[in-house]
Amino acid sequence: MQILLIEDDVALQTALQRSLKRLGWQVTAWKTSQDPLQLWQSVQPDIVLLDLNLPVLDGLEILTLAREKKLLAPVIILTARGTVGDKILGLNCGADDYLPKPFDLDELEARIRALLRRRNQGLASPDTPIFSRTIGQLQLDDMSLGGGVFFNQQPIELSPRELSLLHALCARAGHVVTKEQLLEAIFPNEVEIQDDAIEVVVYRLRKKINGTGVSIMNLRGLGYLIKASSPA
Repeated sequence: MQILLIEDDVALQTALQRSLKRLGWQVTAWKTSQDPLQLWQSVQPDIVLLDLNLPVLDGLEILTLAREKKLLAPVIILTARGTVGDKILGLNCGADDYLPKPFDLDELEARIRALLRRRNQGLASPDTPIFSRTIGQLQLDDMSLGGGVFFNQQPIELSPRELSLLHALCARAGHVVTKEQLLEAIFPNEVEIQDDAIEVVVYRLRKKINGTGVSIMNLRGLGYLIKASSPA
């Protein structure tokens, strides 16, 4: 998934870009020397995160012009303007959601996913998977542990244990998941489990997702971590 971040606070922009990339999303950050509308047109993002207090053009002006140009990507406004009137004005200009600063990153992630679900539900055909999570080039559909995993729109055949492992790791993408947490996710009802059971499932999953832009790291003594591979 591609996110366009239009924010002129360099510190906040850097922090958001880093956090969103850890979730496996691609992020294009606007620079003040760029025309935001031209960038929007060239990137064709899935989601736009838009600040209001911007130099030259106000965020609401950018949003209004974007909608006039039929740039229809969902927009979440991020701003210190938090009054009801500001929210109504933003929504009337074409925003899809409004998050006052300061905000929690977990809440931002949840709002992004909610917007993607609504968009996919409106555009998808009955045979099209509705994706709830994307990491690297892997897409997990919105059916929890019963859902599928796709690469370039093609399903990847995973065993139930491999699927449970992938979901457990993706739920905390970019963070370490302990061996104990993975054991509970993969073998919830088994009492006696061999020490190398996790390693076997990880090995099999790694083979099946090889080449998808996703890697699983073993941090000795800590656990496992899944992340999108850095581009060459």
